[in-house]
Amino acid sequence: MHAIAARPAARLLAAAIAIVGLAACSGVETKPPDVPLDNPDVYRDYQKYGRLFGEEGLVFRAGRAEDDRGVTGIGVNAYLWRAALDVLDFVPIASADPFGGVIITEWYRPAESPDERFKITVLIKDRQLRASALEVSVHKQKRAPDGGWVDVAATDRLAREIEDRILTRARELRIADVRPTG
Repeated sequence: MHAIAARPAARLLAAAIAIVGLAACSGVETKPPDVPLDNPDVYRDYQKYGRLFGEEGLVFRAGRAEDDRGVTGIGVNAYLWRAALDVLDFVPIASADPFGGVIITEWYRPAESPDERFKITVLIKDRQLRASALEVSVHKQKRAPDGGWVDVAATDRLAREIEDRILTRARELRIADVRPTG
């Protein structure tokens, strides 16, 4: 029984040693010595793809972090995230996961129609600022005669309007970020 319990500990120790070993290689230059960096095409590719171990740590993708405009420590595009929160500021937020890119609101009852309520779900699916990275779902309920709530189909038009507002606001935030100051 003791030997079985030692196996996971040995695997954990081996994984920790491997991680430390990889971290120790962070200063290793991966460019072969015969790469002609005086050739503009070769130099451009070298600058674009960089090193396996570099300033960014261990990288498992082509390109560098500078290519990810609008991306912060959260898992989704920062402009879309901030824009979604700005657009949904009229309704309380039930849940917001910046790493998964999901915003879920509480139920909202418009003053002009107190027998209806809406719940909005926003899903940001990508780190790029583009329309296909955004998905909005609207859930609608109507008050039943017994006072409870019954699910009814919401129109796609409302979800599209919210998507359009979020995308417009995200573009405004991006433009404001890029504009030179001074």
